[in-house]
Amino acid sequence: MSIKAVPEKKMWVWFLWLACFYLVWLAIVYDEFATALAHWPIALAMALGSYAAGSTPMGGGTVGFPVLVLLFDQPASLGRDFSFAVQAIGMVSASIFIFARRQPLAGSMLKGAILGSLIGLPLGILFFAPLISDLWIKVAFAVVWGSFGLLHLYRINEIAGHSGMTDFDERWDQRVGFTLGIIASVLVVSVTGVGIDMFIYAALVLLCRADLKIAIPTSVVLMAFNSVLGVVVKTLSASWQPGVYENWLAAAPIVALGAPLGVFFVQYLGRKSTLLVVATLCLGQFIWTCFNEYHSLGFMGVLFSVFGLVAFVLIFEWLRKLGGRLVNKNIQRRELEEKHKREQHSI
Repeated sequence: MSIKAVPEKKMWVWFLWLACFYLVWLAIVYDEFATALAHWPIALAMALGSYAAGSTPMGGGTVGFPVLVLLFDQPASLGRDFSFAVQAIGMVSASIFIFARRQPLAGSMLKGAILGSLIGLPLGILFFAPLISDLWIKVAFAVVWGSFGLLHLYRINEIAGHSGMTDFDERWDQRVGFTLGIIASVLVVSVTGVGIDMFIYAALVLLCRADLKIAIPTSVVLMAFNSVLGVVVKTLSASWQPGVYENWLAAAPIVALGAPLGVFFVQYLGRKSTLLVVATLCLGQFIWTCFNEYHSLGFMGVLFSVFGLVAFVLIFEWLRKLGGRLVNKNIQRRELEEKHKREQHSI
């Protein structure tokens, strides 16, 4: 597994990015301050969302989506597009902060996932997402993040207890990342605006037994890339939902600073406690969605959603068991190599 960490920090790069962003934002908002002020509730919500984006494997859209869709009763397609737009600032800012601090990343899997996303996300946005109704966008979001929350509520001690990362073959890591990048970007990210960070994080902590200090920054960088790519594709295809710009205008200055602060403060507040809080919120929004949309889903629709939640949890458990077998094989391989070296040395 490719893990790279350089001791020398270059924080001036992040401060330069931050100064450039705020200058551009001030120039934009100069004539539209009233519009930004009118959307202050989403800015307030994204103060929490941006912290979660930097401190957990969940994009800022994980909070922005349910706030817009469940609290403000906006279309789910707006929540998805807002996720792309706001994360293109918040997650990028957090990623620059991560690179400037030279935090370790799972380089091989990240490269593979980025390549997979380059192929999958444009296809998903252009051809798959338009087929999904607003109702099922809500359900897809609720199921994916509800299962993620459930996983952490009963596996948090094991996940938080990992240190370092299992060293597999880099080509294997890239293939896993590439496969996850295509699948997640087509089926999840294009529909909800978030999700690929969760998939790569799950692969790292369940398959590779990666430390959260490696898995979370890697997921942040990958979601940043997908968000920027999503913005590019949505812009070139002229398929933005009405209302995205106004909400982005209010939230962007919050997330530009909030997401990197999440990266920083989680070192002192603890990743385990932060993940437990966010996991509870994720499971809570699943229950809320099923209750709130019962009139549209009906009993069978809710039952289908619960089955979806269980299916994702079973997939996570399968990944965990597979990871255990791979780790054992890796240990045995290393022991054989060490034994062979000792025999060669004795000869």
